[in-house]
Amino acid sequence: MTKITIKFFLYFLIILIISIFYLSYFGIKTEKFNNIIKDQIFKKNEKINVNLKDIKILLNLKKISFNLITKNPEIIYNRNKISFNKITTTFALKNFFLKNFTLDNVNILTKETKIEDIIKIYSSFKNTPEIFILKKIIKDGYLLADINLNFDGEGKIKQDYQISGYVKKSTLKLLNKKLINNLNFNYQINYKNYLLSNLNFNFNELKILSQSINIKNKEKYFLIDGNLKNDRTKISAQLVSLFTESSIQSFSNIDISSKNNFQFKVNRQFKIKDLEVKSNIILNKANYKKDLPKLKEYLPKFNNFVELENHKIDLIIKKKKLFIKGKGNLSFDRTKEIIEYKLEKFNDNFNFKSLVTLNNNPITINFLNYKKKKNTKANLEFEGRFIKNKKIFIKNIKFIENKNKFICENLYLSEHFKFNSVDKINLFFKNKQKQKTVINLTKDKKNYKIVGKSFDASKIIESFFNDKNEKESSSIFNNLNTTVNVDIDKTYLNNLSFINELSGFIIYKNNKINKLDLKSTFPNNKKLTLTINTSVNNEKITTLFSGYPKPFVDQYKFIKGFEDGILDFQSISKDDISNSVLKIDNFKVKEVPALAKLLSLASLQGIADLLTGEGIRFTDFEMIFSNNKNLMTIKELYAIGPAISIMVDGYISNKKLISLRGTLVPARTINRTIASIPIIGDLLVGKKPGEGIFGVSFKVKGIPKDLKTSVNPIKTLTPRFITRTLEKIKKTKLN
Repeated sequence: MTKITIKFFLYFLIILIISIFYLSYFGIKTEKFNNIIKDQIFKKNEKINVNLKDIKILLNLKKISFNLITKNPEIIYNRNKISFNKITTTFALKNFFLKNFTLDNVNILTKETKIEDIIKIYSSFKNTPEIFILKKIIKDGYLLADINLNFDGEGKIKQDYQISGYVKKSTLKLLNKKLINNLNFNYQINYKNYLLSNLNFNFNELKILSQSINIKNKEKYFLIDGNLKNDRTKISAQLVSLFTESSIQSFSNIDISSKNNFQFKVNRQFKIKDLEVKSNIILNKANYKKDLPKLKEYLPKFNNFVELENHKIDLIIKKKKLFIKGKGNLSFDRTKEIIEYKLEKFNDNFNFKSLVTLNNNPITINFLNYKKKKNTKANLEFEGRFIKNKKIFIKNIKFIENKNKFICENLYLSEHFKFNSVDKINLFFKNKQKQKTVINLTKDKKNYKIVGKSFDASKIIESFFNDKNEKESSSIFNNLNTTVNVDIDKTYLNNLSFINELSGFIIYKNNKINKLDLKSTFPNNKKLTLTINTSVNNEKITTLFSGYPKPFVDQYKFIKGFEDGILDFQSISKDDISNSVLKIDNFKVKEVPALAKLLSLASLQGIADLLTGEGIRFTDFEMIFSNNKNLMTIKELYAIGPAISIMVDGYISNKKLISLRGTLVPARTINRTIASIPIIGDLLVGKKPGEGIFGVSFKVKGIPKDLKTSVNPIKTLTPRFITRTLEKIKKTKLN
């Protein structure tokens, strides 16, 4: 009996083991659980219907449960059919005996399915905020998902769910309505944590890659961190045009690669907060094209085109701060230089610092008569801040070329790059003619001091005589209201001439000279004074007296060999209209091409020879003229001398069109003419036999480089010519 019992037990044990082994590895198929699964899903959502085939039952010894597996099932939701690879669920063994058919676990492995359909199915079970975000953003693509859900005793999904899989060929519509195309990535989702890995997508022509992006649900917001990179890519003008900043749109042909780590928060209203970005950028190439006429004044080679090459840039964004540090090549007209730069932004303020080598480019500063030659080492260093109200503060500017130094400290600029104020400017350099400039401008409360050993003022004088607006206002300042005191030991007026001990003051009001008083002496002890006064009627009265006019007359290139003389200039101006008188007494000229041509046409070759030889002396020169914007009207120009006298009137329009007419008379004819006048002729000249009255009228018209000159002999002189000649001769006799 015992043996039979033992055999029976052994057979039972063998059958049990075989059954367990069979159920664990092969299982059995049945349809008994189809309705149970359908009922459980129906309880969760009545709109979902499930088509199941045979269910395979596998014994799970570890969990003392059955695994129920069905392959190729279908879920139908609102007439949308979704096909799956398989669905697996766990059914506790004790529940079988208790006839409690609730499910402990469901695992769903999908086929590649449209993402929109998967989101609809998932949201029917658990409609979370993140699912709502996905519905808004995802517009296309396919998804494969491995979904593992656990249920509690009441059949509710536990928070330990896990979802993994991949997405491919998806399209995202961002909050700014721009599209991300061909999005591919792997993902892992569990409670409050979403991990995206091996991500790649296209943003326009940019190919973006990412190792991982992690999204954490913090209840009130989502915390997102990850990394992005793009391999070397050429960016077209179409992508650049997505930026609204006009300065950004000036860039083209951008060739760039980057590695970026980022972190930010997105609240429930989809607003981004606390953005942090760390980027390593390699800007292989970029072109910048913009019309910058002011820059061309200093860089003659600049053709409104800048090329950037091989820039290594570090970029950090943290909350409201931006930090950029970079270095690379900078080319003007294909002439390479090196630039280093730092930029820090906080709120609306920008701090910047930069160092630029300018070894290979020529540089000119015209108003200082300075020029740096090509292939001469030089550095430009500047540091400052863009302020919220669009003003610019320059802490310092240093331009150094060998021993030449240009230094500026604490400069405040307007949004149009005009000076609001400056604390200090130090200039130490040699100009084109190797003349030294050693001068300092310093701020003293609201006023300024200009003190120096030597200064080249030739370009300032040139602008004074050629541009009315330049002498009345300070074009580099925004709204200057101050007093400038001047004390310079040696001031150059041109290449050869200079004055000593220039001193005085200039008072500016509303950026214009209100009062000026400058005095100096030439090396020959001749005096030089310049004054400007403004009347109560806002008339500006300018006077210039020079006991040595040559440096000023030399400004006019068509006059050469000017000697001796005394210059007296007076002008009254208001509302861009000026009336002026220029007088020069007792001077001599050796070469005036226009006058030489006129004398030759008038058959006065002897006087023409005198002009190009020893020179012609004039006892008096007086010009009465007016300026109205770009029109100079010469009311009367009169010159008298022992050899010849001239009277001229006419106009010069915008320095481009000249129209003059006048009378030219040899001195001998003048004497005979005046001698023929009863009583007055006897008193001034004396009785001489006359051969008739003779003079020449002429006209000069055309553009400066192509003047047409014509002459006409006349037999009677105009009363005005005789009257002016009498006035001058009488004045000479009385003196």
